[in-house]
Amino acid sequence: MGYIALLRGINVGGKNKIDMKLLKQTFERVGMNDVRTYINTGNIIFSSKITSKMELSRILEEAIQLDFDLNIRVVIRTVDEFKVIINSIPDSWKNDKDMKSDVMFLWDEVDDESVLTNLVIKPDIDTVIYVPGAILWSIEKKNVNKSGMIKIVGSKLYKQVTVRNVNTARKIYELMQVQNN
Repeated sequence: MGYIALLRGINVGGKNKIDMKLLKQTFERVGMNDVRTYINTGNIIFSSKITSKMELSRILEEAIQLDFDLNIRVVIRTVDEFKVIINSIPDSWKNDKDMKSDVMFLWDEVDDESVLTNLVIKPDIDTVIYVPGAILWSIEKKNVNKSGMIKIVGSKLYKQVTVRNVNTARKIYELMQVQNN
């Protein structure tokens, strides 16, 4: 079965540095197949005969701890789950000079639409959508500092998500489709 592993907080601001070639070797060492990384922020596409996402997360988190001495959370999504998320992103959303659009992948323990009640959303500025596995957020760049969503940084919920911009998320899905065909 095809999966994406999304690591939280690696190679950001000079912290938690992990070389992607070495990370690929770690995944292969613990039995993952067809391993491919995408950019330096911890996006690993792979296949495995293991069907439990919880078990995959545990195996990969332990391997990263052993090989890199880092306690890194790993969010696992299947190709089908990722497809639902990608198909829920409005086509007009992008990440460019005018618009900021992100996918906040949720840890399983907070993956519920009720998570939106923990957010400060300004409907006249922020566009926020819950989809199983993620929160989608878009805003005009000129309004980012007025957004209620910036208050998520430093919150308890922020520690239970890993964020990718929509351009990166779409590219990951494209790579997953190629690999799983």
